[in-house]
Amino acid sequence: MTEADRPAIAVLGAGKIGEALLSGLLTGGRRADELMFTERHPERSAELTTRYGIRGVDVTTAAREAGVLVVAVKPQDIDPVLEELAPVVTADTLVVSLCAGLPTALYERRLPDGVPVVRVMPNTPMVVGEAMSAISPGRHATADHLAVVEQVLGTVGTVVRVPESQQDAVTALSGSGPAYFFYLVEAMIDAGILLGLPRAVSEKLIIQSAVGAASMLARTGEHPVTLREAVTSPAGTTIMAIRELENHGVRAALLAAIEAARDRSAELGRAHEPK
Repeated sequence: MTEADRPAIAVLGAGKIGEALLSGLLTGGRRADELMFTERHPERSAELTTRYGIRGVDVTTAAREAGVLVVAVKPQDIDPVLEELAPVVTADTLVVSLCAGLPTALYERRLPDGVPVVRVMPNTPMVVGEAMSAISPGRHATADHLAVVEQVLGTVGTVVRVPESQQDAVTALSGSGPAYFFYLVEAMIDAGILLGLPRAVSEKLIIQSAVGAASMLARTGEHPVTLREAVTSPAGTTIMAIRELENHGVRAALLAAIEAARDRSAELGRAHEPK
């Protein structure tokens, strides 16, 4: 796709994820005049325009001028957005949904026939350019549409394609995943304090250990079990800790937690089904 052929992109909802995407697109080579956003709060809109030089518009203007509409509002706020889009959006516009739990069928039902929709589950590391985003096509989305979405989201992280039937599982695993890691890091920092370390030292030890461990997983390609076993000496400190984690059912609790998140994602989708 040449620069002249690139469609304008509008981000509907400029919260943390929406702003991160706009910033990533600029870093990835998009010009500010190729981008726009919608934002309900005038102060926030003015702040983003000052920071990035990107124009804030209303939903109708975005639908008329942009070739790609990225919907980044909270799931509970989707109804008024679709009401505004329906009279003006056309089948020439690609709609990209970043709303957790909302199926492509919802958009296809509420928008004019033939509008291509791609469902995306990103996560919050988008704010540092390290998002994990899973994308799924709706009935009218083609391979070309998926390629456009991959190009857009590739500016802020890694992208994989999955069937839409797997999106609730993706939401539970990687969409909510950063929160599980933050929860674990929080507990480990508290453990360091319990053992007598100053908070600042405990934070530095654990955060860098987490960064290093993630880098090892990404760069070595080794299975997590192999990397764990390399740290676990016979009758050593690590195996004693692992035994306690198993005794307290940490693995089973994590599996149950992710299943609960999957079920909640499916519930959010069902809430928007026709009565």
